[in-house]
Amino acid sequence: QVQLVESGGGLVQAGGSLRLSCQASKTFFRAAAMGWYRQAPGKQRELVASITSTGTTNYADSVKGRFTISRDYAKITVYLQMNSLHSEDTAVYYCNGGGRGTEPGDYWGQGTQVTVSS
Repeated sequence: QVQLVESGGGLVQAGGSLRLSCQASKTFFRAAAMGWYRQAPGKQRELVASITSTGTTNYADSVKGRFTISRDYAKITVYLQMNSLHSEDTAVYYCNGGGRGTEPGDYWGQGTQVTVSS
């Protein structure tokens, strides 16, 4: 069974930084594309960033230059470093595993709240 366990959300002031972490099952993580999605109140869930098993990354236009996705195979963890946060970044952030292109995979973390105060 694939498990994705997230951590790192919280409350931060506008302009600040947060780092989200998502630890996955070891066997799954080696070959899976991983991604971060977010869902703000009243809005649809959207892709924030993704990274393939070979390290190719993709970002939503709204976060390019501010967010960085990375993965550590030794720690079986994917990270989302978020800098220069805006109030519009406030959302529940979800880790996703097994996606292809812009389509999410079948596996989701429990979600972590990120709140940016202006």
